[in-house]
Amino acid sequence: MTRQDAEAAMKKMLDGELGSGTQIAAEMITALAKIYDADGFLPVKSSQISGVSYKNIGEAGIEFLESLRSGDARARVRATLNPCGLDLDSWRELGFPEAFYRDQARVLDAYNALGIEMTCSCTPYLLGNCPAKGDHVAWSESSAISYANSVLGAMTNREGGPSALASALTGFTGNFGLHLEKNRIPRQSVVIRCNIESYLDFGTLGLMLGKKLGQDVPFITGLKKEHCTPENLRQLGAAMAASGAVALYHVDGVTPEAKKHAVSIKKGEITIPSMEISELDEIVDVVPAKKDVAGALKVDMVFLGCPHYSRQDVMDILEGLRGKKLHATLWIATARTVKKSILEDTDLTRQLDPRIKIVSDTCIVVCPIDALGIKSVVTNSGKAYFYLKNNESLAVVYRDTQACIESALSGTVAIGRRT
Repeated sequence: MTRQDAEAAMKKMLDGELGSGTQIAAEMITALAKIYDADGFLPVKSSQISGVSYKNIGEAGIEFLESLRSGDARARVRATLNPCGLDLDSWRELGFPEAFYRDQARVLDAYNALGIEMTCSCTPYLLGNCPAKGDHVAWSESSAISYANSVLGAMTNREGGPSALASALTGFTGNFGLHLEKNRIPRQSVVIRCNIESYLDFGTLGLMLGKKLGQDVPFITGLKKEHCTPENLRQLGAAMAASGAVALYHVDGVTPEAKKHAVSIKKGEITIPSMEISELDEIVDVVPAKKDVAGALKVDMVFLGCPHYSRQDVMDILEGLRGKKLHATLWIATARTVKKSILEDTDLTRQLDPRIKIVSDTCIVVCPIDALGIKSVVTNSGKAYFYLKNNESLAVVYRDTQACIESALSGTVAIGRRT
């Protein structure tokens, strides 16, 4: 599509020829393009939309979605939905209030009427919405943005939920930011001098780098290729996007755009400041306000799956728990299709403690956790830890996967120093 074709298509939408709902979406895309001095408009291959939990968008969000629906808006490209505020099938079993379920259902009904796929997952690239290198997309979930840009080599800005939705309804986005090659050039060199091997290591590194980098694009050297698995890279990007606003990173010898930048750096065509990481920061346990906890903390929930686990991730955990008794609830978050396929394996599920909950459609970050009576959480997710620690009613402990499993089995976790 030529630039003129894109502008002509946008003009038709702006003029209201395709309905008032599409017109609203086109006005949003045009306003953002003007604010960021975009070089015209780009067609996008797909959209991934956040702002799905009723906890986050409330009545105002529903009113906005319904205004688009009443204006006959409809997705023009493939568009998938981020996690909502509860498990759509097991909400009652998990303890979610019925009133919240009803409100959440209204949100999803509105999105569904707009032609958005009800995936309710933060890992759309595991569910078929997987762009190729160089594809322009409009994604808005922070960990998905990082993975799309960095690991897949697609091109997306850090969209908000409404702007990603507007791109879904128009098929376009403004040509600015990370859609431009010049803005994908690394701005900071990060040299790793310590061993980064485990899922927890990658999350801790991500939490550190997000705080240090802000929005900068890092070029990371010193990570061993064999440790840069898709799971570990998901964890790294999710944590950097949570503690900072990193939407794109390059890992030397690993990610698809790193090679050309490595050559440019070596030739002196790119000169960037450098920082060294010689050890990982200690992650401090968060103890509930007005509570003096020392030694061991009783665990209400162990949470795994932020970003959502793949089927293999879930199976690896479950196989190790066959026939074992748990003393704390274990949530493993994944996509609905993954959950369905695992629950069909009755030989496995009948050997699992009922405290094990394979949870779909949601994430602990966006669900109304206070309404569930949860007071203490152990997680291996840097992103989940970062957001949960801001809840003063929770005790949040960040541990590696094995320690999380041990906490689920024992019902306690050792506590370090208090913040």
